[in-house]
Amino acid sequence: MAWELSEFGKHLCGGSGIGELMDDLGHALASGGDEVRMLGGGQPAHIPVMDARWRQRLSEIVANEGELEHMLGNYEPPAGNLSFRAAVAGLFREKFGWQVGVENIGVTMGGQTAFFFLFNALAGRFHADRQKKILLPLVPEYIGYANQSLGTEIFAGVKPSIELIDDHEFKYHVDFDAMRVDEDIAAICVSRPTNPTGNVLTDDEISRLNALAHDLSVPLMIDNAYGAPFPNAIFTDAKPVWNDGIILTLSLSKIGLPGTRTGIVVAREEIINALGSMTSIVGLANANVGQAIVKPLIESGEILSLSNDVVQPFYKGQSKKALGWVDEFFDQGLPYRVHRSEGAFFLWLWFEDLPITSRELYERLKSRGVLVVPGSYFFFGVDDPQWRHRHECLRVSFTMADEIVRDGFRIIADEVQKAYQQAAA
Repeated sequence: MAWELSEFGKHLCGGSGIGELMDDLGHALASGGDEVRMLGGGQPAHIPVMDARWRQRLSEIVANEGELEHMLGNYEPPAGNLSFRAAVAGLFREKFGWQVGVENIGVTMGGQTAFFFLFNALAGRFHADRQKKILLPLVPEYIGYANQSLGTEIFAGVKPSIELIDDHEFKYHVDFDAMRVDEDIAAICVSRPTNPTGNVLTDDEISRLNALAHDLSVPLMIDNAYGAPFPNAIFTDAKPVWNDGIILTLSLSKIGLPGTRTGIVVAREEIINALGSMTSIVGLANANVGQAIVKPLIESGEILSLSNDVVQPFYKGQSKKALGWVDEFFDQGLPYRVHRSEGAFFLWLWFEDLPITSRELYERLKSRGVLVVPGSYFFFGVDDPQWRHRHECLRVSFTMADEIVRDGFRIIADEVQKAYQQAAA
């Protein structure tokens, strides 16, 4: 006898794009070997300098009397360790002049959890059957947002304007002229760099979105998982920004600590208090390990030098190599474009007039041991089934070993070429 699920249960238990992605990622990393080319997830690379630093920090924690016991054996306040939050606030005050204190800093079980809490606290059903939504001003947007509502559709996405650059490059821009806003918008949300495309919204775009949010009396939410000041996987100029109209989220995942599940939120005091309340109800408290490892690096500012001198150059170099492999394998008459790589861990490939969907291409590649992410998952919130572009894109990660990534691009090119040839036959 099957047990019946609630509407909430059906919504969260029925599978999702992010669930499939993480399942593929987990199985690929667990199985290991040379058979799987994992070019799908947001798994950060194992940078030797960073891995060595984490090992050193764990040794220091073990050596310091009582520190290991506190990290593993104590509950912290629901909003996070007070000294960790004070260190984050101090760094932002000193380096960027932001007027923040410990009351403006909160910790969550990863950035994903922060957005689940924030989206559902701000948007959804209100009194008198009113429905408020999160405005996504630049779609495609992060796959992990798509299924986070508590059973109702809460996203209003805006198609980008597309700038074609040279023969094989393009870039998305926020189409402010196409944006329609009203009193049913609860917040504006962007990721910077944008996951999946590696697009970095310009300072001007962020300023205009901030002004729009202010005019609507709603928050501008900036997902900074890959951004400045840490891990700073950005390859172009982008100024870190915060004011009390912005909810800024950061993470320790992309600097090399995804297993610690540590998200950081910078926001008004009432938002931090709300996050603490939700954390206490859902999970009592947050994980301590990430906060304990990184706190001295934040206090000293070392987290910035590691981001600027180690993390950023590494991923910029990986991006350059990946673009080289695209040229090597795709520049053989294929109608392709790649989004300008300005940050994060991915290339976003666009195959114009692709005769199969990106989902079908994903399945074909998976059968050949190459895991990518079909682009269609990232176009939620846009109600236009005739827009072919949403089915013509792939997100491809370049964080794995060079030989794996290069061979993955070779197989992608081969499979795409077959799709075009079969359609023309």
